[in-house]
Amino acid sequence: MKAIIIAAGKGTRIERLNSDLPKCMLEVGAKTILERQVHALNSNGITDISVIKGYRKEKIGYPGLKFYINDEYESNNILNSLFYAEDEMNDDVIISYSDILYGNEIVRRLGESKKEITIVVDTKWEEYYKGRSDHPTEEAEKVVLDAEDKVLEIGKAIKKNDNVSGEFIGMMKLTKTGTDIFKRYFRRVKKLFWGKPFVKAPAFEKAYLTDMLQYLVDNGVEINSVIIEKGWYEIDTVEDYEKVKKTFNLYDNRD
Repeated sequence: MKAIIIAAGKGTRIERLNSDLPKCMLEVGAKTILERQVHALNSNGITDISVIKGYRKEKIGYPGLKFYINDEYESNNILNSLFYAEDEMNDDVIISYSDILYGNEIVRRLGESKKEITIVVDTKWEEYYKGRSDHPTEEAEKVVLDAEDKVLEIGKAIKKNDNVSGEFIGMMKLTKTGTDIFKRYFRRVKKLFWGKPFVKAPAFEKAYLTDMLQYLVDNGVEINSVIIEKGWYEIDTVEDYEKVKKTFNLYDNRD
């Protein structure tokens, strides 16, 4: 199994902390965010890891990783950034945002999914938003699931009272067949929507991964989920970073 980490963006809401660093290179405890992600993947036997970099690309250079460059990161978004590593999407692959921390168990459970397209959904998501003044729940990539935990709706625009099941944490798995489906639809919508609104994005170039997932659902493609209850962290704002850093400093010091 492979892994792709999307790390091209600048991270404007945490800019004063990373004006000279990609967000994934911020230190949390004794390690950077990226180091912690690689460790969790390696612990599950995943060593074929690619990183898509853009902003301050020269700052990311860990040995043993493959790198793809998105020099257009200021004019595109996560979905299009992912496809700079399209050559790696030819087998089972875990895809991850670069600003999240997750444990070995989440990687294990996601990796065990045999479904073609699977996302990780946290059903205890609202507990993370208590006291999180700089990142309101409106910014969460919320998910509505059916009785079989298949995705009905996904994206930031979903309101809290719309039977929200949980939050998409920014991790998904595609099987080899899943990558074929995902790439086929991507090529189709790129031709149809380039320079035009796409799902909730003002233009296809600015689409989020969740926009593509919603498009797939709307066109009859099954998106499954692995359900978790916390056990991960997102670092989107300075407030998030300071809070998570304290947590991991305590954890590392116990070790």
